[in-house]
Amino acid sequence: MTFMRGVWRFLVGIKDGLVLLFLLVFFGLLYALLSAGPNPGAVRDGALLIELDGFVSEQPAAIDPVAALLSQRAPMREYRQRDISRALELAVKDDRIKAVVLDLDRFMGGGQTSLAAVGERIDAVRKAGKPVYAFATAYSDDGYQLAAHASEIWVDPLGGVLPTGPGGSRTYYKGLFDQLGIKAHIYRVGTFKSAVEPYMRADQSPEAEVAMKALYDEVWEQWRNDVAKARPKAKLDALLADAPTAVEAAKGDLAQLSLTNGLVDKLGDRIAFGKYVAAKVGEGREEKIGTFAETRPAALLAAHSPSRDGSPVGVITVAGEIIDGEGGPGVAAGDSVSELIYDALKNVEIKALVVRVDSPGGSVTASEKIRLALAEAKKRKIPVVVSMANLAASGGYWISMPADTIFAEPSTITGSIGIFGVLPSGKEALAKWGVTTDGVRTTPLSGEPDVLGGISPEFDRLAQSTVEKGYRDFLTRVAASRKKTVEQVDAIGQGRVWAGGTALQLGLVDRLGDLDDALAEAARLAKLEKGDWHPLYIEPMPDFASTLLGGLMPEPAQATAPMDLFGRAAWEQQLLFDRIAADLRLLSGVQGAQVRCLECGAVAGLPTVGGETKAGNWFDKLLSRLH
Repeated sequence: MTFMRGVWRFLVGIKDGLVLLFLLVFFGLLYALLSAGPNPGAVRDGALLIELDGFVSEQPAAIDPVAALLSQRAPMREYRQRDISRALELAVKDDRIKAVVLDLDRFMGGGQTSLAAVGERIDAVRKAGKPVYAFATAYSDDGYQLAAHASEIWVDPLGGVLPTGPGGSRTYYKGLFDQLGIKAHIYRVGTFKSAVEPYMRADQSPEAEVAMKALYDEVWEQWRNDVAKARPKAKLDALLADAPTAVEAAKGDLAQLSLTNGLVDKLGDRIAFGKYVAAKVGEGREEKIGTFAETRPAALLAAHSPSRDGSPVGVITVAGEIIDGEGGPGVAAGDSVSELIYDALKNVEIKALVVRVDSPGGSVTASEKIRLALAEAKKRKIPVVVSMANLAASGGYWISMPADTIFAEPSTITGSIGIFGVLPSGKEALAKWGVTTDGVRTTPLSGEPDVLGGISPEFDRLAQSTVEKGYRDFLTRVAASRKKTVEQVDAIGQGRVWAGGTALQLGLVDRLGDLDDALAEAARLAKLEKGDWHPLYIEPMPDFASTLLGGLMPEPAQATAPMDLFGRAAWEQQLLFDRIAADLRLLSGVQGAQVRCLECGAVAGLPTVGGETKAGNWFDKLLSRLH
């Protein structure tokens, strides 16, 4: 009996030890999580310092720590446009904020629409009598679009302003595939659906050139108008017309040229800039030279909680590539986004729904899941308003169709009504190495698509027919939602992309306006009076592991990113290699039939976010191979 009691005590001791160990691990992880996140700090008398060492986006993507570690590259930092805009709005009202400082030294860019929204908030700060100071070693198009709204623009004497405008070369792989013996089987509908052209041509088609030239011109005109309105004294024409001649005439001194042409107000390094700001708002607490009294946006946002008065108007952001399955912030996973919408509909307090779309599209099946979820809101008599941000093309437009009202902005890229699929086959490539295939088939489709032995003509016919049916479905849905005939939609479809102003003229969107306009319209449709409602942002939460490990990651890549013109050019080259890798993943990855505008991301200035999909039955597997 004594022996049994001893054994029992021993087992209980082991159990208690394991429980204690679990609690220690749990609270250790919790402490690490809380310690990993930045402390917002307190609001101080001085300047609001907005240090943009990364991208501005509608919804920052969750960090994948495993992928970051495997790639041996720190992740790109993203800043939510909504947070920056609200911080600027609070800077107007908070008497402790004497000025705003824009540190754009390592700014990597953002969508033109997002930057225009931030620019409007900067104008409001200046209108309130508070100065705005901008600093960078070198200003690219995106950086200068923000800086143009500042009261004073500083540039390092070693840098300058060099706007280049949208456009550039695209990589084509047809010649490489021919050399390797790889054949890309293309299934598409849309004369202007140029996403798959890199796999089937060695150059740009005339149709794609016409469409993209028109889009670039309209977007570039919007940029020039924004800059000219914000900074009328800036003389851009000479620099844009012949930059090499202008720089040569200035003996290579781009900074002095920028000053002479009114693009900047002062030349000075970071320390000189910091001393200048300190003289205006007060010295910083740090003993470093060139610091000034500052408050970060996180502290200002934490000090001013958003209003919760009145009825909530739900806001769901659909940002990034639309993929099948589940996913966190920054990627529009069909299951996750549709579940968010259905959960929102269960909340009887929500009187209306605003969908903020910033996506180039993606999976047909995932896009349809999101569209059906929004259609369910309509069935329940809940007003649905879509607010297009930088990009709402292809699948991004597909999910917008159920809306009562669609808002876009002048520089929004939308349309791309088309569908495509691409499959590689490597029969000739394998034959060069002596690898052949053979087998027995019970039907013409047995073993298809045979990417090793060569895809059969029968499968090609089936796949093309499936894609054509998908395009007809797209046209039919657009025609019903926009009250047009199928023929009318087809005339403005065919995969062509449009800027927001032209999209309004074509009837693809209803009104021009920003997110605030969309919220006001949703409240009006819900018969809510001004002051009787507030926006309720409904967003996916990153999983615990990603949040924890993400907080423990090293500083983002921007911490060591080059700041001068040559360094930035090299950095852009690295991003180009990333885009090439993404192109090749598209060809080989397991994805469904795609309503996606691949060429739009570069125009919108957004980082690429990828994702994985799952396939089920035979037909799902067929679709999973049609990109």
